[in-house]
Amino acid sequence: MASFRVAILGCGTVGGGVAKILLEQREALAARAGIEIELVRILDLFPAASSKRHGLPIELYCGGSNELSREEAGQFTEEILKDDSIDLVVETIGGSGQAILDIALSVLDHGKHLATANKALLAKHGPAIFGASNRNSRAVGFEAAVCGAIPIIKGIRECFTGDEILALSGILNGTSNYILSKMEAEGQSFDAALKQAQDQGYAEADPALDINGGDPGHKLTILLKLVFGLDVDFEDLPIEGIESITSADINFAQEMGCSVKLIGYAKKEGDDVFATVRPMLVKRANLLSDIQGATNAVRLDNRYSQENVLIGEGAGSLETGSAIVSDILFLAKYGEKAVQELPSSDCRLRSFNELAFRYNIVFTTADVPGITGIVATAIGNQKINIDTVSHNRHDPENAVFSIATMPCTYVQIQAAIEEIQGSHPGSLLEEPKIIPILGE
Repeated sequence: MASFRVAILGCGTVGGGVAKILLEQREALAARAGIEIELVRILDLFPAASSKRHGLPIELYCGGSNELSREEAGQFTEEILKDDSIDLVVETIGGSGQAILDIALSVLDHGKHLATANKALLAKHGPAIFGASNRNSRAVGFEAAVCGAIPIIKGIRECFTGDEILALSGILNGTSNYILSKMEAEGQSFDAALKQAQDQGYAEADPALDINGGDPGHKLTILLKLVFGLDVDFEDLPIEGIESITSADINFAQEMGCSVKLIGYAKKEGDDVFATVRPMLVKRANLLSDIQGATNAVRLDNRYSQENVLIGEGAGSLETGSAIVSDILFLAKYGEKAVQELPSSDCRLRSFNELAFRYNIVFTTADVPGITGIVATAIGNQKINIDTVSHNRHDPENAVFSIATMPCTYVQIQAAIEEIQGSHPGSLLEEPKIIPILGE
């Protein structure tokens, strides 16, 4: 049987999972692909540690068991790129800087397929990478770049091609969902839930990209291209993280029959696409409200097939590794036929603040008679219909209450807040917290 030869650059958590699956499932993968998939080289700066951690043969590693310098790693990378017998390179080094971009482009320019889980790289340099893919007739497998083991990329590119996706919403980051789940279920503070996420290995020592919305922002940028053919600069995508979510926000959400989730959201109206990553109050009737722990979920709202939800593990060595292996098998089986141009359209990204949406607004005010009426009147003056008003939560110096609106724009809400500040200076003790409500 002919063989399809694979090399791995970077054998940490994900790369190790890929290697383990390729070796353990060698016969099964060959039967499915109709060609033997052979792992021939692994490049990692710390071969001995990687080999021991993942239970991989040390002889597969470039340089044997010796630790590699950056210069040596660069030399081995060149050897792999110039080896015409290698058909595909798995990039699991990570990062989105120029050095990683150069490696990805070089893989394709040397006539090899590329498989990667690097969502930051694709979000920031997608046009360059897919341009090189088309130019060289070599494919890029990136199923693992969005929600790990969930087959959302293949679902969009293959399963829903007979339909039209009108909107998508999803929990695209397991770390943030783990933190919010702990805050809701156990009443933990944000800091306590974050520490537990780090202790459990869900959050890095520096969890910035997970909690500030950057990681799900990268994934949403990729999905916007796949679903709507929309080229978005990552920096132009409106993103908010979960750092400001408090126990009070969780309590208000529970009173309204909601859970707080960090949601990646996009909706198409005509040629306009409204997209954002931010915390939302998700109604209990929406399946996303029930997604707990480090699980990911993506909901697609389609013209013909209606609601479809894909749920699964969004991270992990073997979980993410399995998605990369599925790409390897697909490319081994179909080769150049697997090269697909990404969709392109005339859609434009519009400010999410211009989209009519339900919102919950939390006001912290001076504890004076009539303050709720003052706030409600200002909201009504902006032609915003009010759904519910919570009970005031008094302390010796202020009152805290929330108002849930019917669909309106963020711009309308800001105008109402400006009216309150202008007509009753000093009545608002803090900037009101405005959180969208995601319904059914």
